[in-house]
Amino acid sequence: MGRYNDIDTKKWKEYADINIDSLWLIEKRDNSGAHNGNYHGNFVPQIPHQLFSRYTKKGDWILDPFMGSGTSIIEAQRMGRNSIGIDLLPNVVNEASIRIATEKREDTKVKIFSGDSRDFEIDRVLKLVGINKVQFVIFHPPYWDIIKFSNETKDLSNSKNLDEFLSSFGKVIDNTTQYLEKYRYCACVIGDKYANSQVVPLGFYCMNVFLEKGFLLKAILIKNFGETKGKANQQGIWRYRALASDFYIFKHEYIFLFKKVK
Repeated sequence: MGRYNDIDTKKWKEYADINIDSLWLIEKRDNSGAHNGNYHGNFVPQIPHQLFSRYTKKGDWILDPFMGSGTSIIEAQRMGRNSIGIDLLPNVVNEASIRIATEKREDTKVKIFSGDSRDFEIDRVLKLVGINKVQFVIFHPPYWDIIKFSNETKDLSNSKNLDEFLSSFGKVIDNTTQYLEKYRYCACVIGDKYANSQVVPLGFYCMNVFLEKGFLLKAILIKNFGETKGKANQQGIWRYRALASDFYIFKHEYIFLFKKVK
């Protein structure tokens, strides 16, 4: 088996479902079981599934500091991984807990909490479950102010400017990855935004935060997406806007993969 996964490379032909390309074309979201796309900012379960398949083993611990509706936690359960989820908003955590509980497995442990991932006492949780480190951290932060998730001042989607957003995100990285086992992996799922008639390359700004903190960049993956809630049934008007205002409609997100080497 692999050093960081359960893949038997001698049987490599049996893993046709594992994506090894940098372009991820996902036809539709997996809405099976507890997965659903009703939560704003949800990401497709296929993303954590692919990442966990490549970079974790059964029994490993996964940390998600922007848990949202619990997509990565549900997928971790399905795959026999243990998980810790944190989200700022108590109502979101309550809803996620109900969804996560519907797919509870006896062979996995799950701990979810409401709190600010910039200063949440993760060491207390690790002691509670009897571990010192986690083996993977998955980040799916707000795309700055594209979607306003709450009126909470601590909510990253309410950051007053780009520098404040990146500073807050950097604090989340610091607080969480100190508990990531050395030489293990983390990933950031993020998209860009368009404002003041120009592209704001939010994804690459976030990538640079990781690089400045000494992480090794292992991959830049491009994932396609189609109609979003904000643009649902509005293809015509968005096509008009693009033609009239000389811009292109975003149809992609980034998945940045990093390795902890310090």
